Amino acid sequence: MLRIALPNKGRLAEETRELFTDAGLDVRAASTRALTASLGGEFEAIFVRAQDIPEFVADGAAEAGVTGFDLVSESGRDLETLLDFGFGRCRLVVAAKDDCGYAGVADLARAKRVATSFPRLTRRWFEGQGIAIEVVPVSGAAEIAPHLGIADVVVDLVSTGSTLRVNGLRELATLTESTARLIARPGAADGDGARAQSVRELVTALESVLRARGQRYLMANVPRTALDRVKAVLPGLNGPTVTEVMNGGTIVAVHAVVPAQGIYRTIAELRAVGAEGILVTRIERLVP
Repeated sequence: MLRIALPNKGRLAEETRELFTDAGLDVRAASTRALTASLGGEFEAIFVRAQDIPEFVADGAAEAGVTGFDLVSESGRDLETLLDFGFGRCRLVVAAKDDCGYAGVADLARAKRVATSFPRLTRRWFEGQGIAIEVVPVSGAAEIAPHLGIADVVVDLVSTGSTLRVNGLRELATLTESTARLIARPGAADGDGARAQSVRELVTALESVLRARGQRYLMANVPRTALDRVKAVLPGLNGPTVTEVMNGGTIVAVHAVVPAQGIYRTIAELRAVGAEGILVTRIERLVP
């Protein structure tokens, strides 16, 4: 049974469980505090800290894992991204006090100490800028460091930047952007072996749910003479599917996958060409 390392708490854990459930891989644990669980009976989950998942996967304790790209990069381990989930979006930024007098990256040459829980990425970025700094490792709440005189600037994760602003800090540069990823050791999905096949099946299951999100399945009855205009409204994945309606005569049915965003506009355009009986439904999975 393929073992997958999943984050044990936080928003990332919640969104990951939701995705796996939508893919038919329900978390079946003996209790809410269980460290392992069955995923739909096909895979086994182990619940660990998100920052430890790159190590678990790289060392072979799990064949795959879900964690943030920032943590994968910070680990420095040789890992492959199988899927970018798109959620858990955040940025790793350099920030300083509002009144520090730093206007941009060039002024960071005056900084001597940097507080961060991402020392590897921080050193690499500052070296790339040709700036020599001393890293002050912290495990959290880096925002307080400049106010206590522990560091001149901080390197920290932000999503909206509101926490920095509340604490009197201002962003100066972005080191990297991050989202939740499905990771594995290089080549884990290659070959004809049973484990590689299981990894590919896992990717397909999760990817089908991700692809369906933000899409809707639309059906409508339209005049046969309006098909050319309908095709312009409903490009779909490969154009709309057109089927005959029993005793429909001049009316045919069209089906298409369309973006959920702006669906009201699509409906209005279809009605303008004479469409009737328009039905829009959600899609659970979408496999091209």
